[in-house]
Amino acid sequence: MSMLTRRRSEARQTARDLAPKRPRTRRRSFWIGVAFASPFIVGFLGLFAYPILASGYYSFTDFNLFQSPDWVGLDNYEQMANDDVFWKSLANTLVLAVMGVPLTIAIALGGAHLLNTPIKGQPLYRAVIYLPSIIPIVVGGYLWRWLLNTQYGFVNYFLSWFGISGPSWLQEPDWTKPAIVLVVLWTVGGTMIIYLAALKDVPHELYEAASIDGAGPWRRFLNVTWPTVSPVTLFQVIVCLIAYLQIFTEPYVLAQERLNNISSGPDQSMLTYAMYLYQNAFVYLKMGYASAMAWVLFIVTLIVTLVVLASSKRWVHYGSK
Repeated sequence: MSMLTRRRSEARQTARDLAPKRPRTRRRSFWIGVAFASPFIVGFLGLFAYPILASGYYSFTDFNLFQSPDWVGLDNYEQMANDDVFWKSLANTLVLAVMGVPLTIAIALGGAHLLNTPIKGQPLYRAVIYLPSIIPIVVGGYLWRWLLNTQYGFVNYFLSWFGISGPSWLQEPDWTKPAIVLVVLWTVGGTMIIYLAALKDVPHELYEAASIDGAGPWRRFLNVTWPTVSPVTLFQVIVCLIAYLQIFTEPYVLAQERLNNISSGPDQSMLTYAMYLYQNAFVYLKMGYASAMAWVLFIVTLIVTLVVLASSKRWVHYGSK
């Protein structure tokens, strides 16, 4: 009993000796963790948090980079409501999103099915499909300016093989938006690869069971493939919507007439929201107005995303496997 009592006493003494050290050890571990995370923390505060807060302040000021911001309250937002060019750019952007998002999803999902078919040379086809996604957007934009040229472009030359007279893609207002969407769809390979990964996750047993029940390809797609890939589709829809709402490089390159010259295409049909924001900020030096436009774009993007998420309850199937 005496030995047991002594051991218990020693254990209690050891616990008392270690107790004061634990808070110091935890604080040391905490600051070591902060030190390792400091590059991210500094980068986030300096490159993300501060610019976001600063743009929120500048959106209520008259600021042109060469003088101190002058507080104007809601004047920038009121000016936006009466700006016809603002509404034109917003309408152009929404039209591109309505045209481009469904086409992107449909082509990506259909192409993923083809790439998922076991055929000879399958890795090569997958690489070729994905290759345009890694080409710089500016390079691809200038390539498509040549392909869509009315006089010597290959697209109209290809259409002439079938007796079709190709339109003036970059000169007619009715065809500029299809031209922009066509350029964006050229890089659909990245979305297609994500769908391909999702299709690999569909259990083959479900396809076999559906075939035994007499389901054809279309029924197998509706009852097996679509429920399984619907969460991935939700992700793709949101990402594509955000990309189209912020689209800048493709229309900017296609509409460009001269280097550093302001151009929005015929009848401003290529003027997207991001292009008009850029013009106000770096051409007209209306930084306050551009900041207000940036916050409106953020609000519009947030609302659209929330609407998509709310509607997803009807068509997204989680845990369908």
